[in-house]
Amino acid sequence: MSEKRIVSRYTKSLLELAVERNALEDIHTDMLQVSKVAANNRDLKLMLQNPVIPHQKKGTILNAIFSGKVNELTLKFFLLLTQKQREFYLIDIAKEFHHQYNVHHGIEEATVTTTFPLTDALRNDFKEVVSGISNKKVALKEIIDESIIGGFILRINDRQIDDSIHTRLKALRTAFSKKQYEKAF
Repeated sequence: MSEKRIVSRYTKSLLELAVERNALEDIHTDMLQVSKVAANNRDLKLMLQNPVIPHQKKGTILNAIFSGKVNELTLKFFLLLTQKQREFYLIDIAKEFHHQYNVHHGIEEATVTTTFPLTDALRNDFKEVVSGISNKKVALKEIIDESIIGGFILRINDRQIDDSIHTRLKALRTAFSKKQYEKAF
């Protein structure tokens, strides 16, 4: 079974169980915490991926790290993953859970890339554009990338609006390379 499919199935099951037990907000917070800890702690990622460490030991480590800090259902989910030898997918499941949480609440995820931090007015303008396209509430992620030179790149799921100077220069370069020019003298 493919990784994406495994992650999707476990995420969907956890989301449905969290909704059933009225613990969706707690589980969402827990999964965000797992993502944050994993992003800031390389050793945790390496431990989860290490095939030499027994699965039971990984479960004990996860329990020690998160016990008292996350919902009991989350701890049981960690135990289930280690019993099924799927703890390798925990970080991806945590990221996918956030995505599925947004889908469940009708929130559209969008990413805007600019060369500078957005002002509140610009942020609201981008949110209005995305909301107009999707007819949903918007969760806007901001990325600063000076390599685009200027303008912006807005990504909404599989759509992309690229109004960056870098892309325009690239298009000009391509257009000039296709034209045949004659010498003036």
